[in-house]
Amino acid sequence: MLKTLLLNPPSFEKFDGGASSRWPATREIESYWYPVWLAYPSALIRDLGGQSRLLDAPPHHISPEETAQIAIDYDFVVLFTSHVGFKNDVKLSERMKELNPDLKIAFAGPPVTTHPEQALRASSAIDFVTHKEFDYAITRFAGGESIEKIPGVHFIKDGRMVSTPPEPLITDLDRLPWVTPIYKRDLDIRRYNVPFLMHPFIAFYSTRGCPALCTFCLWPQTFDDHRWRQRSVVDVCNEVEWALDAFKPEGLQEIFFDDDTFTFNPNRMIEMSKAFKPLKFQWSSTSRAHLEYETLKVMRDAGCRLFIVGFESGNEQILKNIKKGLSAKRGLQFVKDCKRAGIKVHADFIIGLPGETRETIRETIEYAKEMDPETLQVSVAHAYPGTEMYEWFKANGVFLNSTMSDELGQQLPMANFPHLPAAEMLDWVHRFYDEYYFRPKVVIRIVKDAVFKSSERKRLYKEAKEYLATRARRREIVRTGQV
Repeated sequence: MLKTLLLNPPSFEKFDGGASSRWPATREIESYWYPVWLAYPSALIRDLGGQSRLLDAPPHHISPEETAQIAIDYDFVVLFTSHVGFKNDVKLSERMKELNPDLKIAFAGPPVTTHPEQALRASSAIDFVTHKEFDYAITRFAGGESIEKIPGVHFIKDGRMVSTPPEPLITDLDRLPWVTPIYKRDLDIRRYNVPFLMHPFIAFYSTRGCPALCTFCLWPQTFDDHRWRQRSVVDVCNEVEWALDAFKPEGLQEIFFDDDTFTFNPNRMIEMSKAFKPLKFQWSSTSRAHLEYETLKVMRDAGCRLFIVGFESGNEQILKNIKKGLSAKRGLQFVKDCKRAGIKVHADFIIGLPGETRETIRETIEYAKEMDPETLQVSVAHAYPGTEMYEWFKANGVFLNSTMSDELGQQLPMANFPHLPAAEMLDWVHRFYDEYYFRPKVVIRIVKDAVFKSSERKRLYKEAKEYLATRARRREIVRTGQV
């Protein structure tokens, strides 16, 4: 078998790339998600007796040149790319090929799924690209199969792109190996910090796909599909139990279920909670704002601590425009019920969605204040190629640019509405954060949480410095007219 390096590549400083990040970008506060997608083929290759390594360069602060030097010892590199980091990833691939001309390189991820020929033509260093889920395609190539016989790949032959028919989506997820043993072997979990999660934490999936139809969402539209596929409760619990024991020496504090929507089926949540309860551990997850109080209470009693929820906007028409499938009113009730049950909420909002105006932004800010989640994140709207919102941006002629970021990897507005210029949208992001976080009740809440834990005090101080530095850079971008 080919000695295989599964690579989440280095890119911009503090850049959380494509290997599982929901929103590939440089973060206001340095934080990293686990490269779950790469861990699956790494484990499959291991199980077949091959040699594999999962290299997550960003959180381990491995430079591009260090990465290229590491790749010298491998036969095959699988690089998970992102729209924002693609150009840097191409440069890195060319450097790896320069040092190791016999190296085979495959790119995976949404950009190569939606535009395979464009990706292949970007550089001869890329031998092939994959289509959507790539677990078995990568494993088969690593096992020595001819590229022509492997389903779901694209490559150049005789100057033309050849595409093999993709296999059906994996439905029996219990057949896949666990990713946590790969984390234990290859990653340092203390390197993964997310401000609203306990530290250290680990993250993995219990499902794939998302039945929700949000027009802006990258993953189900370009990668893991809208068809919701579930692991059995028993399989998830067995991996949890293994991980709790394996990562005890590292001081594991929390498990995060990073599914597109972990809580989609309330009945499954009740069954999962009953299985989790005897394990007596703390966990958090993604969620939609649809669960009732009775379900939330069962989950809290089983160790659920926090949900990440995309509310996006406080304006009902915008929510309809993006096919959110839930109302702003329902969002308020959900957070109210979470507080009553004792579950914290980290809320995500987006500025610049179809229908956005100054008035709707103000409405969303006031909505967030009324909701009062524990923490929140505010982003500018990114219309990723392959999404329904990308087509809306094109049809309505509002594209400002398609670069998505500046030279540091920081998010930039892609839309320039006639009534709401891009620079103003970026300024609204700052105002949103300032108005929300500099309220006395929020300051008191944050400080109170840090008072009794020295580790939390240190983390809070570091994160505050990073946030203020990023805030200053973004204000400079607006002031100098770079958008």
